Amino acid sequence: MSGETADPTPLAPRERTRARVAAPAWQDAVDAAGELLVRGGLCTDDYVSAMKDAVRDLGPYVVVAPGVAMPHARPEAGVRSPGVSIVTLAEPVEFGHAANDPVDVVIAFAALDKQAHLRALQQIVTLIQNREALAELRAAETGDEIHAVLLRHGLPAASDQNSHRDQNSH
Repeated sequence: MSGETADPTPLAPRERTRARVAAPAWQDAVDAAGELLVRGGLCTDDYVSAMKDAVRDLGPYVVVAPGVAMPHARPEAGVRSPGVSIVTLAEPVEFGHAANDPVDVVIAFAALDKQAHLRALQQIVTLIQNREALAELRAAETGDEIHAVLLRHGLPAASDQNSHRDQNSH
């Protein structure tokens, strides 16, 4: 069971998680989550800009549940490899969503195609629907604690989940 057969869109490994990030505005929150994707080599800075442009152009549709935003953009905006980052905020920020603001959890994702997009969404929805996991995520003090929450609740994290079915999808 080697990490080489891991699902290409697992939820965030330790290096793509940060807790208690200071973000004075929604743009800073998206930047914080996007920076982790860029640092991981999953996307370009242009992709992070495209995530913010999407919110500006289309509205706060990325705020998908109370307190949770899922910024993303089109693959051609600069996705290199699929992946997810998770950032919790020191103080919640307003994205402008009437029902689900303010946001304190930002789950950014990059996907190369529709199938990867749907897999990432499924995993994120699983996390969001697990109230206990979401509460623990919000209480986490470090990225390591966020990662531990994912593992504790059986959510795919880094190369902890093996899957052979996605090996030849590019």
